[in-house]
Amino acid sequence: MRGRVAVTGSTGLIGSALVRSLRADGYHVVPLVRHEASNPDEVQWDPTGQDVAQNATALLGCDALVHLAGAGVGDHRWTDAYKQEIRDSRVFGTAALAEALSTMDDPPRTWLCGSAVGYYGDTGDRPVDETAPPGEGFLADVCQEWEAAALPAAAAGVRVVHPRTGLVVARGGGAWGRLFPIFRAGLGGRLGDGRQYWSHISLHDHIAALRFLLAEGASAPGGPVNLTAPEPVTNREVTRVMGQVLGRPTLFPAPAPALRLALGEFATDVLGSQRVVPRRLLDAGFTFVHPGVEDAVRAAWEGDAP
Repeated sequence: MRGRVAVTGSTGLIGSALVRSLRADGYHVVPLVRHEASNPDEVQWDPTGQDVAQNATALLGCDALVHLAGAGVGDHRWTDAYKQEIRDSRVFGTAALAEALSTMDDPPRTWLCGSAVGYYGDTGDRPVDETAPPGEGFLADVCQEWEAAALPAAAAGVRVVHPRTGLVVARGGGAWGRLFPIFRAGLGGRLGDGRQYWSHISLHDHIAALRFLLAEGASAPGGPVNLTAPEPVTNREVTRVMGQVLGRPTLFPAPAPALRLALGEFATDVLGSQRVVPRRLLDAGFTFVHPGVEDAVRAAWEGDAP
């Protein structure tokens, strides 16, 4: 496939890396932007869904669509207003694209519509794959609504894939990106008791998995697909690896009460445990370059780029 791929959220950590990777291999990438297009490659779309015709026009001639736009979950303290923004930015934008796709005579064949492992809620030390039911909590509820908003496109015959993303190990952004300067300064430590599982994935493997899912054919699954490394580890192990790779002590744990004071309701998710495994990716034959957390952290620290 060397086709035309539309991408929302193209300036974010994952979106920008995906755009670079696709363009390097000859794809024609069309960033969908909310503002008026400022360069020839961009096309404006309406995430509110009020202009269905505009959104359908933006997708004309595209072979695939990758939808990554949404307010950052960890960017701000979770006030009621910001929680609403997290939800609305995902659900309304997805619904807008789904409606546009359902009206098109020749829509993109594949739609990678983002989701997250937050779908499963707190799983404790129990490993879960894509067959697990949804969990409880704010993020679990958001993920359910987010995925459900894409149903009109699936009903219209579009192959819809929901990549349920874990914690992306990268220096350039995201939640993990904030850890590197803390640990580099020798101020890193476990969060809470450190026993909670973190389902991580290197940025390199995340982009490779998205590329894998863009492929057509029986080997590329549809529906929900966990984008996590095959070996989830505890926060205590993450702390040890970060200290080892960066050559710094890890003597400053963040007690649970302090996290709740600093982060508010979001602390519940930081301290929660998610042991998510990528069963469908593995069954489809996807190969991880960085299956372990030390591999992922070293790749990020040394500047590995997709």
